[in-house]
Amino acid sequence: MTADHQRYDVVIVGGGVNGTGIAMDAAGRGLKVLLCEMNDLASATSSSSSKLIHGGLRYLEHYEFRLVQKALAERESLLRNSPHIMWPMRFRLPHRSHLRPAWMIRAGLFLYDHLAKREILPGSKSIRFDGSGPLKPDITRGFEYSDGWVDDARLVVLTAKKAQQSGATILTRTKCVDAVRGRDEWQITLRDTDTNADQMISAKCIVNASGPWVSSLFGESLSMPAPKMIRMVKGSHIVVPRLNQEEEAYILQNEDDRIVFVIPYEDNFSLIGTTDVEYEGNPKDAKISPEETTYLLKIVNSHFKRQLQPSDVVWSYSGVRPLMDGEEENAQKASRDYTFEVSEEKDKAPLVSVFGGKITTYRKLAEAATDKVCHFFKNTQGHWTKTAVLPGGDFDNQINLAASLNQAYPWLPEKLVSRYVRTYGTTSRDILNNCASVDDLGKHFVGTLYEREVEHLVRNEWAMTTEDILWRRTKQGLYASDIDVAALDSYLADKEAA
Repeated sequence: MTADHQRYDVVIVGGGVNGTGIAMDAAGRGLKVLLCEMNDLASATSSSSSKLIHGGLRYLEHYEFRLVQKALAERESLLRNSPHIMWPMRFRLPHRSHLRPAWMIRAGLFLYDHLAKREILPGSKSIRFDGSGPLKPDITRGFEYSDGWVDDARLVVLTAKKAQQSGATILTRTKCVDAVRGRDEWQITLRDTDTNADQMISAKCIVNASGPWVSSLFGESLSMPAPKMIRMVKGSHIVVPRLNQEEEAYILQNEDDRIVFVIPYEDNFSLIGTTDVEYEGNPKDAKISPEETTYLLKIVNSHFKRQLQPSDVVWSYSGVRPLMDGEEENAQKASRDYTFEVSEEKDKAPLVSVFGGKITTYRKLAEAATDKVCHFFKNTQGHWTKTAVLPGGDFDNQINLAASLNQAYPWLPEKLVSRYVRTYGTTSRDILNNCASVDDLGKHFVGTLYEREVEHLVRNEWAMTTEDILWRRTKQGLYASDIDVAALDSYLADKEAA
């Protein structure tokens, strides 16, 4: 992969939510931007979250009021800008009096409702369970509040797409292997991880947004000591057949003071997570342990009538969260906030490094990081991303968009309409253009995945492998057999060879 130009204002290392957010913001302010990602976009931490846009109710117990307020204020901006991949979700919190008294929960929810302005999301309330629902009959009381859902991997891809539309160059499967710091600019060696071909570029500023690799990049590519270390914490999730048919999610308290979410997922499943486990080693190798699976199942089984076994787990994933390393004794108390380190030695090209962060505050983080970058440039434009709609998000609500697609393409199956709306929004029409029947969608691979969509993903969204397509772009991997995966593999190989 070659860049269109060899000289840039800013080179961003890392294609997760923070890196793509900074690329989008900086490009929109008039800077010449290149982003390089050594794997696929969102291939690590940013596709391994709990898929929530939330303030972090439990962070209130650790007195992180500023972080919670910042995240709560961001929820509604994000929901407005991306109504296809984000939507409001109600959460039910069963009350367990021996864990937290009702007054404490009510006080926490009051703060949660009022720390930031709400216009879209309704407030919290007390509720009663009558035994007819999915919970055990001894659970009779609880609370309900609002947060938001997000398709995290698609958030990253669409943010990268917006950055590209604003003029940024996005290079996936491209690793920053060396960066030599000069007086006015960096001389940077980028390596195509598929072909091992190198290219040299230069940049006036580097942004290190490599997530769990942020500290190691200093020694490996930047030839300098890391200014601080991050704390790597593994969070694991499991996916099981749907536990409750209502649209609400559940937030379950546990004896160790942690909480676990049970979230409706991809129509037929429930997503359960997360764990907090200290981690060492390559973040790419993170996998769920049997102990983590047992831990999550035990908490769910203590609340729900239906009892789950390890054999009920249809998929699991693990990600390493790069948290700011403090003096906290355990992982769950480590801050989810973020900070920057700016290296601007005299007569040396600047370096901005991002430590920490959470997906809900990615836009604010990107804005603050871009402010620091813009300090080194003249005549940059001002803040613009708070109301920036991501590609495909230019519609009022999902129901109306689905109706519009049904009218334009009456032959389109209901499940396909539903998934296209929440995956592509108005960009669905780019896939469906000139199609008059299901046959026009081409080869059927699995679930609701057809050739026409695969071509769109390869051509427009940097997808190259079956994993990119089945898991990060569409989640159709949940329905795919080994034969389905092999068929898609073969199709992609033939396309590349052609």
